[in-house]
Amino acid sequence: MLEIIKSIFYGIVEGITEWLPVSSTGHLILFEEFFKFNLSNEFMEMFRVVIQLGAILAVVILYFNKLNPFSPKKTLVQKKSTWLLWVKVLIACLPAAVIGLLFDDKLDAIFYNFPTVIITLIIYGVLFIIIENMNKQGKLQTTVSSFPKMSYKTALLIGGFQLLALIPGTSRSGATIIGAMILGCSREIAAEFSFFLAIPVMCGASLLKIVKFIADGVAFTGLELAVLLVGMLVAFIVSVIAIKFLMSFIKKNDFKCFGYYRIALGAVLILYLIFSNI
Repeated sequence: MLEIIKSIFYGIVEGITEWLPVSSTGHLILFEEFFKFNLSNEFMEMFRVVIQLGAILAVVILYFNKLNPFSPKKTLVQKKSTWLLWVKVLIACLPAAVIGLLFDDKLDAIFYNFPTVIITLIIYGVLFIIIENMNKQGKLQTTVSSFPKMSYKTALLIGGFQLLALIPGTSRSGATIIGAMILGCSREIAAEFSFFLAIPVMCGASLLKIVKFIADGVAFTGLELAVLLVGMLVAFIVSVIAIKFLMSFIKKNDFKCFGYYRIALGAVLILYLIFSNI
């Protein structure tokens, strides 16, 4: 029962931090530092990734009409525009798909740790503040205010920024949003495109982890299956709330507050490391 309760809280953290630019992986590493699961390492490695499918389902449902090229409510022009949006999403996913597939295990072994999270939390927190200051000063020009205005080159370059998120603590949404804004996208387009990129990237990453888990000859126990399903369900429910909140928030606010939050959290964690080693 205790593991189920941990899974509920894990799902809450995943659902909130997956979409806000504060790093879901980073927060989940921190969560496990204080609330360790009494489950196998093989299961936990798979669980950390596959729980994201619950969060992904929230995007699919909330943006189903925008992402559905077969909708009878759409004109031929709108259907074509939807297909082109998917092409841009897939193009943007190519860098992460190739590098992630080749170096997934190595990157986890090297960077999935407490110090890395602290460093990346602070670095990208500072970057968010710098980017928003540049935006306020008019140094960044918004040239992409809708998806039809986004070029394939811009989509690919945003995908390049997404590579940064392979390092825990970076934030996949944070890296893609920063990249998209630098490339001229509005906050709304940058945020939504980061949501859409998550669908193939996370589905692919989850499938890869499940295949590896099964290929290693490991079978789910009843408790492990319950922990996974509960975590995914909670992540889905919380993600719906988090996405709606973020899209409403950025209509009137910038991303600076997330930058300050990341820096503050990084500072607190530095103090934690110092005092825990005394």
